Amino acid sequence: ISTSTLQVMSLEEEMPLKWVFQQDNDPKHTSKIQVMEWPAQSPDLNPTENLLADIKNAVREAKPRNAEELWNVVQLSWAAIPVDRCRKFVDSMRHRCEAIIRNRGYATKY
Repeated sequence: ISTSTLQVMSLEEEMPLKWVFQQDNDPKHTSKIQVMEWPAQSPDLNPTENLLADIKNAVREAKPRNAEELWNVVQLSWAAIPVDRCRKFVDSMRHRCEAIIRNRGYATKY
């Protein structure tokens, strides 16, 4: 059994609810776990997109001059994201899914 398989098995044991993992079919993101269908042109329901935008903004503002400075900005901006901000996006998933259903898959405010 591979290390990644063991990690997934450990996660599945620790999660109190039934979770569905999603993947984007990028070969480095694939795993041998059951996944749900995810149409290529579907609205992005990934709450981490908002957090990645925070990091991109920090990088744009800092204007790093080399890879080391870039890495430092990324690490510092990631560490500066408040837990409550992360929780807010995770907690919004129900509303995001409901909005997608209401709009029959078309764009939402998210």
